[in-house]
Amino acid sequence: MLGAVLAGCGGGAGAPDAGREAARMGTPAAPGSASAPAAGSPAGSPAAAPQAGAPAKPPTMAPGPGGLTPVFERAKQQTDKTVALTFDADMTSDQGPRAEGGEHFDNPALISTLRTLKVPSTIFMTGRWAEEYPDQAKSIGTDPNFEIANHSYSHHAFKSPCYGLPALDAAAARADVDRAFAAFRQAGAVNTVPYFRFPGGCYDDQALRALSTAKVTAVQWDVVSGDAFAKDPVAVAEQVLAGVKPGSVVVMHCTRSAAPVTEEAVQQIVPELRKRGYRFVKVSELIGK
Repeated sequence: MLGAVLAGCGGGAGAPDAGREAARMGTPAAPGSASAPAAGSPAGSPAAAPQAGAPAKPPTMAPGPGGLTPVFERAKQQTDKTVALTFDADMTSDQGPRAEGGEHFDNPALISTLRTLKVPSTIFMTGRWAEEYPDQAKSIGTDPNFEIANHSYSHHAFKSPCYGLPALDAAAARADVDRAFAAFRQAGAVNTVPYFRFPGGCYDDQALRALSTAKVTAVQWDVVSGDAFAKDPVAVAEQVLAGVKPGSVVVMHCTRSAAPVTEEAVQQIVPELRKRGYRFVKVSELIGK
């Protein structure tokens, strides 16, 4: 199952249909507007009082046609040499026994390296990961260097087929998103943002419609790192360096059992991109452009 999980995260979901393409053309909404309630807050509920370290009103994109959840892949402002490194902290709802058996779905060394190198990053976390590693989720989610975005609770698919992942219906998909935000709050993470990444990257109009009431912006990517199950950090670094353009979103993983060379690759990627004049930003900064 983890093979499907990680392979899917760096893959794609095929060519978009008309509705998905239109949703992708949405424009950034005003920060703090009605389309961007506090992450994890039920629609219509008052936002929680600001907490130390919490981002101030992260920007979202305006809904697409028919209110479809908008999709962000790369900054429209493509002259500024900024790039967002994003890391999927994957864990499916049924992988608890494997964690108990010693399998590591976390990657503390990667987080430490990002801190040491001072690389602002967006972590797309599953709720199940936050439950398994609450101390790490809190540490990441209270560090201003990071923002935590929603990668579902269960890492089940929102569209089928999707790399062999079990599929959720529309009602279950919407509840899954809420459950993940609740897990982040339970862990004590405050740097959460109203962004969502589909498990496996798989979505269609039905999935975008199911999430419309969650008031999130779906975040995909334009650069696949290839770090899932990779054994050569140099190859991963080279693939990222070859693909990055101004405004790019890079998808990587924060799961050492199945992406064991990511931290080593980051140590090569970061200095080289800085040498090329790139500045690292969180997804929220790209969306806000």
